[in-house]
Amino acid sequence: MDADVTDSAGPPSDPDRPAEDKPQDRSRDRSREESGRPEDDAPQEKSPAAPETDEAAAETGEGDSTEGGPAESESKAGSETGPKAAAGADGVQTWADRPKDGIVSARRSHWLRWTALAASFLVLVAAGVGWWMYKKLDGNITTDTSAAAELKAYEKERPTPVVMDAQNILLIGSDSRAGDNRKYGRDDGGSQRSDTTILLHLAADRKSATAVSIPRDLMAEIPSCRTGDDKKTREQFTQFNTAFELGGTACTIRTVERMTGIRIDHHMVVDFNGFKDMVDAVNGVEICLKEPIDDKDAHLELPAGRQKLNGEQALGYVRARKSIGNGSDTERMERQQQFLGALVNKMQSNGVLLNPTRLYPVLDAATKSLTTDPGLDSLRDLYDLVRGMRDVPTEQVQFLTVPRQPYRNNPNRDELVEPDAGDLFKQLREDKPVAVVPADELEEAERDKESGQDGKPDDAGSESPTPTPTYSGSSAADDLCKQ
Repeated sequence: MDADVTDSAGPPSDPDRPAEDKPQDRSRDRSREESGRPEDDAPQEKSPAAPETDEAAAETGEGDSTEGGPAESESKAGSETGPKAAAGADGVQTWADRPKDGIVSARRSHWLRWTALAASFLVLVAAGVGWWMYKKLDGNITTDTSAAAELKAYEKERPTPVVMDAQNILLIGSDSRAGDNRKYGRDDGGSQRSDTTILLHLAADRKSATAVSIPRDLMAEIPSCRTGDDKKTREQFTQFNTAFELGGTACTIRTVERMTGIRIDHHMVVDFNGFKDMVDAVNGVEICLKEPIDDKDAHLELPAGRQKLNGEQALGYVRARKSIGNGSDTERMERQQQFLGALVNKMQSNGVLLNPTRLYPVLDAATKSLTTDPGLDSLRDLYDLVRGMRDVPTEQVQFLTVPRQPYRNNPNRDELVEPDAGDLFKQLREDKPVAVVPADELEEAERDKESGQDGKPDDAGSESPTPTPTYSGSSAADDLCKQ
């Protein structure tokens, strides 16, 4: 009887079901993996654990040749649990599989985007505020188009500029008693008068600035001018400030040009309130008084010594005449020059011109009460002017009054002293330097020169250069309390 082969060979094979691995086959496969080479005729099949082993080797950078062999790799792979192990089995990378550097980079990129957005927003806000401030200051300025039209009609008689880069600006202090200025005196129907007139010369190299005061009582040739009601005045020889009262700014400019031969490039008219606000904007200006002041007309009462004046006090100080010194207009102009010098010194020494946050209140105060020609009626034009002056040394910001003496027909009026006045105008017209010294020093130097004791050795063998004309005046660097 034939033997039952099923007992020795096991269950019959199912043609629709793949044969299970036999122990011999698994051991042979393991031997083949350990030996590192496949059998010659057997196809190379991987066990289900092979993909994980290969992926682990790829992640660690180790192959089958590493110490410990596949067994150690399988042990390490089997010890991993959770999302990472699942990712290795399925071949899909999860959030936990992402490198830590990638997470940090993503967070940094997130914050950088928010920082950039915040910075952009701040820039837009700052630009908006800056534009609003610019438009506000620009809108404060009043443009005097009528003076420009009047001057254009008389262009042929005006002087020709000699030095193109130099600037000559006429500063006019309005003495009108209309509106808010009514408390400073009688209101003559709002008539305008020139209380202070200063010719400011800026050198072409912007290394010096010379301010020349023209007395309001100086006798001068005033041309025929057009009045506010479109009438024409006659040409006359009278006191200087009549030009502003009759024909306004244009008539004053033509009078100065005829007197000096200097072409006026720009003009500014500032009233009382503008001056007060500028002083308050720089937090007051220090002066030094040799004697106390009690002037009811100027609304001013001050003790002697060093002190800081606010805007209201400063206005009374520069306008007072009868209660200070000898009561002359000459001494009043000297006070005005010294105060303006102290104001310039305060603005430069405290960095006002270089600090936009401190410069804005000054510009706001100035532009509110400022009337200019079309060439200076924008904030950009004024800024260019101020920028050109901010580097001028304070000792080179000089103040003086035109050489004058009592008028021979009326001692209450002034007249020019020649040839001194002509020499001064020639120096400014040709952009040449002038020097100023205190009045007592100038008088002493003139006495020494007349007596031949100038303190210099005689040198007849050499020709000395032309000396710089020297006038009585002051500079912005002078300390009034040390004089």
